[in-house]
Amino acid sequence: MARRLLLSLLAAPVLAGCVSLAPDYERPLQELPSAWKKAPVGGVTAPAERWWTLYAEPALDRLVEEALSHNQDLRLAVARVDEARALARIAAAQRLPALDVTGEASRARRSERSSLPLPPGTPATQDTYRGTLNVAYELDLWGRLKNAAEAAQARLLATHAALETVRLALTAEVVRSYFHLTALDGQVSATRRSLALRLEELELQRVRHRSGLIGEFELRQREAEVASARAQLSALERAREAEEAALAVLLGRSPRAILEQELARETHRDAPSAVVVPEGLPSDLLLRRPDLVEAEQSLIAAHAEIGAARAALFPRIALTGFLGSESASLSDLFTAGAGIWQVAAGLAQPIFQGGRLSAEVEAAEARQRQAVAQYRKAIQQAFAEVREALARQTRSREIFEAEGHRTQALAETLRLARVRYAQGLSSQLEVLDAERNLLAAELSRIDALRDQRVAVADLVKALGGGWGEAAHLSRSRP
Repeated sequence: MARRLLLSLLAAPVLAGCVSLAPDYERPLQELPSAWKKAPVGGVTAPAERWWTLYAEPALDRLVEEALSHNQDLRLAVARVDEARALARIAAAQRLPALDVTGEASRARRSERSSLPLPPGTPATQDTYRGTLNVAYELDLWGRLKNAAEAAQARLLATHAALETVRLALTAEVVRSYFHLTALDGQVSATRRSLALRLEELELQRVRHRSGLIGEFELRQREAEVASARAQLSALERAREAEEAALAVLLGRSPRAILEQELARETHRDAPSAVVVPEGLPSDLLLRRPDLVEAEQSLIAAHAEIGAARAALFPRIALTGFLGSESASLSDLFTAGAGIWQVAAGLAQPIFQGGRLSAEVEAAEARQRQAVAQYRKAIQQAFAEVREALARQTRSREIFEAEGHRTQALAETLRLARVRYAQGLSSQLEVLDAERNLLAAELSRIDALRDQRVAVADLVKALGGGWGEAAHLSRSRP
C-alpha cells in the first residue's frame, strides 16, 4: 500500500501542469521593408565565422583572437550565461518531486512524577532510531512552476544572446581601434615627412638670411611653421599612445603588458577595404542580430511570468510522504514490524494578502508591455543602424576618393608654388600655405581611409555579424 502511494506521488508530475494561465505568445507584428535601401552594387559578403578576416590583415586577426580569449567584458558575459543556466536548472527542478533520506537517533527520559505516570515496567529512559525516505511535491495544476521554468529558460536564451552581442561589439571595437591606430601611424609618418622637409627649408632660409637674400620676417615665418609641425606631431603621437593603451585594454592584457608591450600591426596600406553588401531579405535581420534575439526572449519570459503571477492566486496543493523504519534498538531498525509510512496532502488558498498577489499580476503585465515596447524599439534601432551603416560605407568611400584627388592636386600646387617662389614670382607665404594645405589633405585622406574601413565593420555589426546558416544556428542555442 505504502509503495503504491509513493509511486503515485512520483507519477504526479505527469498529471500536473495541464493548465497554463500565461497569455499566448505571438511575435509583435512589424512593417518591414522588402529590400535593402541604398545597398551598394557588387562587393563581398562577410564570412559567417570570423567576419573580420575579410580585411585580409593577419595582425588584426591575431588581435581579435586575443581579445576573444582574454577580454574581461566577454568573460563577465560568459559568467552571466553560466548563472542564467544554473537558475534555469533551479526553476526546472522545482517541477520535480524532492527526495531526501533522513536518519535520526535520540535518547529521552520521561518524568516518573508527572500527571501521567509511566506504566509498570516501562523504563524512564528510551532510545529511538529512525530512517526514512521522504518525498515532497507540489501539484502544478495552474502552471505556476511550469511558467516560472519557461521564463527562466527564456532568460537563459536572452543572456546567451547578450553574450553574442558583447562578442560582436568587442570584435567590431577591436577592428575600429586597430584602424584608428594604423591611421594615426600614417598621420605621424606624414607629419614627420613634412617636418623633415620644413627643417631642410628652414636651414636653407637661414643660409639665405645670413647672405642677405631674405629678411628676418621670412625667416621667422619658417621657424613658426616648423614649430607648428612639431606641435602637430606631438599631438598625433599623444593620440596614438592613448589609442594603443585603449586597444590593449580591449585585448585583456595585464597592467604590465599595457605599459611595456608594443602592439603589432601591419604597415599602413593605402588601398580601401572591399565594399560589403548585405545578403538576403531585411526580415533576416530578426534572426541575425543577437540584441533582437535578446529582446524577443525577454518578451517571451515576460509572457511566462504573467502566467506564474496569475497562478499564485489559485490554490497550491502539496503532497508529502515518507517510507522507512523506526525502532527502540538500532539492531531492530530494519527488521519486520519496524516499518513506518505516511502520506499527506495539503492545500493552501490565498484569501487576504492586502492586494499583493493582484498587484504582482499587474506588475507582471506592465513588465510585459515594457518588453513589447523595448522589442519594437530594438527593431527600429536595428534598421536605422543598418540604413546609416549602408550610407556611411558608400559615402566614406566617395570621400576617400575625393580626398585622394585633392591630395594629388595640392601636391602639384606645392611644386608650382616652389617654382614660382624660386623665380621670384610669388612670396614665401604662398609656399607656406601650399605646404599647410598639402599636409592637411594628407591627414584628411588618411582619416577618410580609416573611416571607410571602420564603416565596413559598422555595417557588419549592424547586420549582426557575418551571415549564413551557420551563424543563425550558432546563435539559437545556449
